[in-house]
Amino acid sequence: MINKFKNKVFLGLVLTILMGGALFSFNLKNDKLFTIAKNLDIFASLVRELDSYYVDEIDAENLVTVGINAMLEELDPYTEYIPEENADDFRLLTTGEYAGVGALIGNRTGKNMVLMPYKGFPAQEAGLRIGDEFLKVDTVDVREKETADISALLKGPANTSINVQVKRGDDTISVDLVRKKIVISNVPYYGKVDDKTGYIKLTDFTTNAASDVRKALVDLKSQGISRLILDVRDNPGGILKEAVEIVNLFIPKGKEVVSTIGKLESVNVVYKTTKSPLDKDIPLVVLINERSASASEIVAGALQDYDRAILIGKKTFGKGLVQTSIPLSYNSQVKVTTAKYYIPSGRCIQAIDYSKKDGSGKVSSIPDSLRNEFKTKNGRLVLDGAGIEPDAETESTTYAPITYSLVARNHVFDFGNKFFIENKEIPSPREFEVSDQIYDDFVAWLEGKEYDYTTYVEKSIDDLEKYAEKEKYYDDIKTQIEVLKKKVTHSKEQDLITFKSEIKDALSDELISRYYYQEGVIEASLKGDVDIEEAVKILSEPIKISNILSASSKKK
Repeated sequence: MINKFKNKVFLGLVLTILMGGALFSFNLKNDKLFTIAKNLDIFASLVRELDSYYVDEIDAENLVTVGINAMLEELDPYTEYIPEENADDFRLLTTGEYAGVGALIGNRTGKNMVLMPYKGFPAQEAGLRIGDEFLKVDTVDVREKETADISALLKGPANTSINVQVKRGDDTISVDLVRKKIVISNVPYYGKVDDKTGYIKLTDFTTNAASDVRKALVDLKSQGISRLILDVRDNPGGILKEAVEIVNLFIPKGKEVVSTIGKLESVNVVYKTTKSPLDKDIPLVVLINERSASASEIVAGALQDYDRAILIGKKTFGKGLVQTSIPLSYNSQVKVTTAKYYIPSGRCIQAIDYSKKDGSGKVSSIPDSLRNEFKTKNGRLVLDGAGIEPDAETESTTYAPITYSLVARNHVFDFGNKFFIENKEIPSPREFEVSDQIYDDFVAWLEGKEYDYTTYVEKSIDDLEKYAEKEKYYDDIKTQIEVLKKKVTHSKEQDLITFKSEIKDALSDELISRYYYQEGVIEASLKGDVDIEEAVKILSEPIKISNILSASSKKK
């Protein structure tokens, strides 16, 4: 009897605790919902009262949008509000599809112009050129319009007509266009670096990215390649599923590529390869840099974790966060971070913890002391918390201040327009070189144009002078500083000679783009690319590949 009594008491206590816990949880949830409802009511009341009482007329819709964006900025840079009017732009980013004329436009020196017509689409086929300045779209004068407004006017339903008036040099040209469905390829260029080495440039992860890579690889294999370079440098990422399918081209069916883990059970997903690979043995190099992010890092990281590819270049951006688009009222939506992703070794490569901010609201990168070690399939050590690190790191390319100035002030761009008008054709991208005669013409054309700049040494001397004045040493070293200034004062004429080679490279890209568009610029850039040279060198030495991918290899 006593035992039965004790059991009943114990059971009662357990039920009380469980019910109390549930009630506590229920109350917590109710408190949270009440807090949200209360603050939303305050926000709505505030906007109403401002609209009634503020001394000037207010744009209530704009105020609310500003408030929403400010709220989301407290989270991370990837959680963003997408109002109805921006839905088309968002769809373009995720699908690569829209209906329009097929041209990249932008503002140069205060003028809106064509920056790149896409080959095979209405703008290019109708004869629009790089540098054409927009004057009118149909009957709308667009000379004072924002670039985004002109872009919106150029887009519209497929198979509808549009007239564009542009200024080209001293001429005004009217062009009739028919809008088409524009599908931008994720692989703007692929080809052979040499007889045995194929090259694929992957610039995005929109819809059909994996299909684009597959088609390129199949074609290259039919041309007899036996090794491959996949270039995801400057690729900002995109659709996760496309990244998984690209990895699947090179590794067997049933292998884990990435897993996502978040607060909701519905976002906790393990993504595995589902098909037989296209080629699981071809020697493979993936080129990465500091602007390779998100889906690019999934591809590079998964292939590194399986020791399937050698990574060459620079450490990647470090974006290990997953976003999901959630519909809101009135055709708006929010792109919200819902999970972190983890590649096969178990590491998350997110470089910044946005949940931890200092008193001023700043975030910082994860310190090396808090990074954890993981192992690849072969037992190589890899780290989490700061992007994907290459197996072979290459040096960064730097340019002289004069080159930056000539490009930034649009002198290289404007000379490209002049050259294109005066020359009907140039050799193929791989054969074309900026001759000394073309360079001399460019230098002569620069006469009287403004492109002043400060060299790195001049900047250092200016800093030294400021610190010397601040710390009361200036009078003691004033004479030496003046002597240094005279010695290092740059000569534009001399810099045009000293940095002739890199200025020629900038001119070459600009001129090739006029005749061969984006594909031509990429093809031409293969010459002298240090990452590609390193890739070809490694791929040509099977023993070196084996050594790099072995557990005994040292992490740089």
